[in-house]
Amino acid sequence: MPATTAVPAGTVVVHPLVLLSAVDHYNRVARNTKKRVVGVLLGQVKGKIVNVANSFAVPFEEDEKDPSVWFLDHNYVEAMNDMFKKVNAKEKMIGWYHSGPKLRASDLEINELFKRYTQNPVLVIVDVKPKDIGIPTDAYFAIEEIKDDGTATTKTFMHVPSEIEAEEAEEIGVEHLLRDIKDNAVGTLSTRVTDQLHSLKGLQARLEEIRDYLAKVVAGTLPVNHQIIYNLQDIFNLLPNLGVQEMTRSFSVKTNDQLLVVYLSSLIRAVIALHNLINNKIENMRSEGAAEGKDDKKDEKEKKEDGVAGDKKDGEKEAGKDADDKKDEKK
Repeated sequence: MPATTAVPAGTVVVHPLVLLSAVDHYNRVARNTKKRVVGVLLGQVKGKIVNVANSFAVPFEEDEKDPSVWFLDHNYVEAMNDMFKKVNAKEKMIGWYHSGPKLRASDLEINELFKRYTQNPVLVIVDVKPKDIGIPTDAYFAIEEIKDDGTATTKTFMHVPSEIEAEEAEEIGVEHLLRDIKDNAVGTLSTRVTDQLHSLKGLQARLEEIRDYLAKVVAGTLPVNHQIIYNLQDIFNLLPNLGVQEMTRSFSVKTNDQLLVVYLSSLIRAVIALHNLINNKIENMRSEGAAEGKDDKKDEKEKKEDGVAGDKKDGEKEAGKDADDKKDEKK
């Protein structure tokens, strides 16, 4: 068995932020295609544990027919790495990721490129469309296999265990984020009704085809195919017998229950609407009463001011008359 060089780490710990960033990168760039996305991993190496705490996307292109032809913008990698250092100097470039879902022939060459920035880059393959329940990551380190026969060493990837861990702040953030994500599989009521309508239209088209076929067989246009007739008979045997009294009664009971729910809902909506109408009228009456009260106070104030002004004028007139009378007496 050939010997191998030592693996630089024992466990790779991936934070949820890295997974969310990788999935978002894939959905933006390569969704509904066979392409994969590539990005850089940031974090710390503590002994045998590699802590992957952050990541960023990288422009990447490759030839689908020739795996050896690929392009990765290393200038962009260096520029982004410098900016991340200014934000958090503790997070260093420790490896790279891609959306896989498996190892590719060009991964060793890309890994050699990342050795410019870190001695032992870790490769984390993030399965953006997992089919099974489990950890959607696979971590690898590049090692050299030393052959027993003395031939040249070869490079290969060795799988190392990976796990998902999050700090308390990350758990709260991810929980709120997942709570806001809508489940596209559920859909809205209008979507479900539209799907049912399409299904019923498809059923109608199939029934019309069966009717046309049977009509042509009866008319002698088409020969009798016993296999088709047997299949149609099996379909008709699966149909429920709606003429049974118990079936009719059960159907009526269920229909009445549903109609009762609809009726109660209508009553509740009507009561709530009346309640809101009464509240609005009360609020309007209060607002009008307050406005009328302000107007009455304003009118009373104006009347008082007019009365005071009139008294002053009358007093001035009387004083003028008294002065004139005194002048006449002196004369």
